[in-house]
Amino acid sequence: MSPPVVLVTGCTTGGIGYALCEEFARQGCIVYASSRRIDTIAEFTEHSRIERISLDVTDDESVSAAIERIIGAEGKLDILVNNAGISSPGPILEQTMDAVKRVLDTNTISILRVSKAVMPHMAKLRSGLIVNIGSIVGDITTPWSGVYSASKAALASISQVMAMELQPFNIQVIHVAPGAVKSNIAANVLEGFELAENTLYGAYIPDILRRIKASQAPNTMPNEQFARQVVGKALRRQHPFYTYLSLGGNSVLFAMLKWLPKTWVMRLVWNTYSKK
Repeated sequence: MSPPVVLVTGCTTGGIGYALCEEFARQGCIVYASSRRIDTIAEFTEHSRIERISLDVTDDESVSAAIERIIGAEGKLDILVNNAGISSPGPILEQTMDAVKRVLDTNTISILRVSKAVMPHMAKLRSGLIVNIGSIVGDITTPWSGVYSASKAALASISQVMAMELQPFNIQVIHVAPGAVKSNIAANVLEGFELAENTLYGAYIPDILRRIKASQAPNTMPNEQFARQVVGKALRRQHPFYTYLSLGGNSVLFAMLKWLPKTWVMRLVWNTYSKK
């Protein structure tokens, strides 16, 4: 049998996507590592089966061109990993509408965009796997990351619906809800972070910054370890039509919080991230 062909979105050097590409290649897969700009992906010197390609998940033509390039070269695409994502931290009602649209397009709508382009090719072969990278904050919302939480909550629903509707074509779905995992997302948002000029939340800036850095705390899971577990699950010979996988720092805690009264959990989380 020919090796599995894998496409991973959001593969900036040092992030989760980059680690996933290395692990898939280590397991013998043919891997396409994608990013909006190829120069954000370092060369994979140890893995000749990884090819870097340009793919902007927010652009229909870019997505279509990338998928057609892979199908043209390989004749198939076995595994799609929807990993690309961004955040826009701060009070939800002080977010600009442009920022809200940008997060939702990248984190939520793009999953439909890319999966829609891939699905006909998988359905033709009646085989395939789509891995959606969500977040534990899609299950338990936290303050100061409202738009990101909303985008990942929507993605959780999308994953479940996709899993049900793709059953007739033997296409499985894995929804991954990472906790704290080593990535670039905190550094990226800190670089340009600022509150609105007329903000009502100036006193909470230390709390907002602490929330931004929470995913890169001491209990953060190395992305190589995260990648080994996700890829191991993805390459299993048999899959149920839907799999939910949560791992990383705080993932066990957040799983427990789902069983407690919602208002109690909201007060707990608010008090955790509002020391004013």
